[in-house]
Amino acid sequence: MLPDLNRVIEQVSKEKGIDRDIIVKALEEAMLSAAKRTFGMDRNIEAQFNPEIGQVELFEIKRVVEVVQDADNEVTLDVARRTLDPDAEMGDELLAKLPPEKLGRIAAQAAKQNIIQRVRDAERDSIFNEFKGRKGELVSGTVQRFEKKNLIVNLGRADAILPEKEQIPRERYRQGDRIRAFIADVDLYAKGPQIVLSRTHPGLLVKLFEQEVPEMYEKIVEVKGAAREPGGRAKIAVTSHDDNVDPVGACVGMRGTRVQAVVQELRNEKIDIVEWSSDPADYVCRALAPAKVSKIFIDDDEHAMEVIVPDDQLSLAIGKKGQNVRLASRLTGWRLDVRSESEAEEEYRRALASLGAIDGVSVATAEQLFQNGYKSASDVAAADADDLSEVDGVGAGRAAGVIEAARAAAEREAAEAAEAERLLAETRAATSAPVDAPVTGEDGRE
Repeated sequence: MLPDLNRVIEQVSKEKGIDRDIIVKALEEAMLSAAKRTFGMDRNIEAQFNPEIGQVELFEIKRVVEVVQDADNEVTLDVARRTLDPDAEMGDELLAKLPPEKLGRIAAQAAKQNIIQRVRDAERDSIFNEFKGRKGELVSGTVQRFEKKNLIVNLGRADAILPEKEQIPRERYRQGDRIRAFIADVDLYAKGPQIVLSRTHPGLLVKLFEQEVPEMYEKIVEVKGAAREPGGRAKIAVTSHDDNVDPVGACVGMRGTRVQAVVQELRNEKIDIVEWSSDPADYVCRALAPAKVSKIFIDDDEHAMEVIVPDDQLSLAIGKKGQNVRLASRLTGWRLDVRSESEAEEEYRRALASLGAIDGVSVATAEQLFQNGYKSASDVAAADADDLSEVDGVGAGRAAGVIEAARAAAEREAAEAAEAERLLAETRAATSAPVDAPVTGEDGRE
């Protein structure tokens, strides 16, 4: 034992940020475990830290009995008065001090390991309690080391991990570099660092804007949503609670200074700032910018929208490898199907032809069926009569008959399609047949 543990306790408590009582309890439990290893597991032993002498004292508890049945924990009245307490009475529990010097080397080493482990656990609990309420915050740290492709970041009194999957693609760091990241999770049961950071989380984009835009701090401008494809492109939706403040302009800043600061922090990730709208269709149109939208058809049941854009805007609306429409879908929460006007027109023409082929269905009724999501006779044939009856021009009385007629029309369409396929196959076979080789004479002439 150290001659004075008070100084050690104070130092560890200050360095690790652990309450003094937790360290004292760890010392007592470790010494108790070591004493039982030395003197016997069945012995009734107690460990108490004495701050006056700076040591953990060990006491053996003996119960005064008339007849001793447990020699380790019991003592007769005569022996108790002679060796422990002259005033002992029957049934008393007396404390006898044990010499700590008798602890074996193995027991002392075990006590040391026990103390180290308990202090480490207490430190982890302290860090967890400090950071569990900081999930979703922006923090700065220093790259300390690399574990495979993960970064270990020093945040001051705690280490955090930035996993490979949470790093921006093609972003590289060296030991000692400063880094800003988003606290994605705080895990008490992790083997390594408990604090998980992210550079790809949409929350990082939001927090960076909150630092750059004073109107967000003052709650005048509010972020309604954000979506990212890290290292490539991002979209953020904002709204203003003051009619005199333009939310998009506030985020862009004078000559784009505010948004450029965020772009540089995210390694030149392109950012689209969208003004949020409570109207879902209007919101989707803004989210698909810079593409222009011609029409939108909303399917509330499927939470989906069919977006029609001019032919020359289709590639712009979809974006490189579908990036623009993908981000717009994540931002708005709607499933989006973007199509060109010519594609939509061709589908409309085919749909009206198929629906108009149903006996008893007029052009006006076919138009109503199309507006309600029925795009072919097969769709009508598979419809529920109650749902179909709600379409203008059908009604409850005609629904069953229209479905029956649609089945016949669908069968005709299938037969016509099969016949067309057969003829096409025959035509291909005829045009691809080998041409007979010319007949040549013995002199080589035809």
